Amino acid sequence: MVAVLTTSPVSSRTMTRILPHWTPLALLWAATATLVSCQRDSASATAEPGLPLPGLREQHLAEFHAGRGLFEKVFSADEGLGPFFNENQCSACHTVPASGGTTGFERIVKATRFDEVSGCDLLRREGGENVRTRTTPRLQAHGIERQQLPSRATEIGRFVAPFLFGLGLVEAIPERSILSRADPDDADGDGISGRAGMTPEGRLARFGRKADVATVEDFVESALRLEMGLTTRDLPNDDPVTLTAVADVDTAPDPEVPQSAVRLLAAFVRFLGAPAPAQPRSAAHRDTIAHGRSLFQALRCSTCHTPSMRTGRHSVPALDRRTVALYSDLLLHDMGPKLANTCGPTATPTEIRTGMLMGLRHRDRFLHDGRTSDLREAILAHGAEAQRSRDAFDRLPWGRQEILLKFLRSL
Repeated sequence: MVAVLTTSPVSSRTMTRILPHWTPLALLWAATATLVSCQRDSASATAEPGLPLPGLREQHLAEFHAGRGLFEKVFSADEGLGPFFNENQCSACHTVPASGGTTGFERIVKATRFDEVSGCDLLRREGGENVRTRTTPRLQAHGIERQQLPSRATEIGRFVAPFLFGLGLVEAIPERSILSRADPDDADGDGISGRAGMTPEGRLARFGRKADVATVEDFVESALRLEMGLTTRDLPNDDPVTLTAVADVDTAPDPEVPQSAVRLLAAFVRFLGAPAPAQPRSAAHRDTIAHGRSLFQALRCSTCHTPSMRTGRHSVPALDRRTVALYSDLLLHDMGPKLANTCGPTATPTEIRTGMLMGLRHRDRFLHDGRTSDLREAILAHGAEAQRSRDAFDRLPWGRQEILLKFLRSL
């Protein structure tokens, strides 16, 4: 790959118009030359973590880099941060191994109330969607240091920030491809009954640990609001916890983040390349990985961790009809009491959307809550619909288990 020096096609005037409250950032971004790798149109959708999709057009590449600038921007209370928040920049939770990754130690805390009769209460009025651990100086002056856990909660869940690599490709998978894999009543009798998660508005939800987010832009807006307390056009300042805390602690005009900035942040996430699996170091290593892949299929892990799907027709060529090795069916599955946490709009506490395994080799914490750094322990924590596969893995001789784990560590 040959690096070439190029200036952004987006002018400083344009960036100042897009980001009116952040003119210094706009001028800095427009004035700074960006190192961009020469790319050619390719059927590949993979890239090193943090790099854009191969084959992006100049316009989309400019949006990607502008969005990265916002993703790494540190927000202040004067710009609308808080008054309750967890972090002051997106990349604080998504930084390892590159912007768009995770941290491995940050925990998103959620609280819900669930019963079989009335279903899931997200406890939005009590702040259960995200129990934030920090406050701005204005709120601290009133003696409020953090948000309290809702007293009515029956479940407390802790979640590791997810990898964002390849999410634009996942967003571009046709709904029919996801729905065709659902079997909510286990009609085929295999003990696996994945079902599609839905948003409260009834849209197919392919993102979120509880399958409750429909699009990349929805993900970005909810993170701005719930992680940083920043309002947008579609998520205005209607947070009951903030409004009832203390008056006049958030003086920034709403919306605090313009929609044009939301779109650029979404473009950065949407155009992040999917991480490629490791290249075998030798013929023997290649054979070991192939053997591990065969075991993965033989144990029926691939029933839920679908190895790949294909995007549909898309106006962005880099997202158009590309194969993405996500290793997930994007459906909700009952995983048993060991992995139970909060409920979701259409998910019970024991249901979790199948985790995507692409990029697994870049992670050092596993499962939705990052409870373990041991892949073997992560597998053995599976239950309910995954119990048969879990038990079959447990019965394997240690050496064959290691072969399967080497395959997973290559992803």
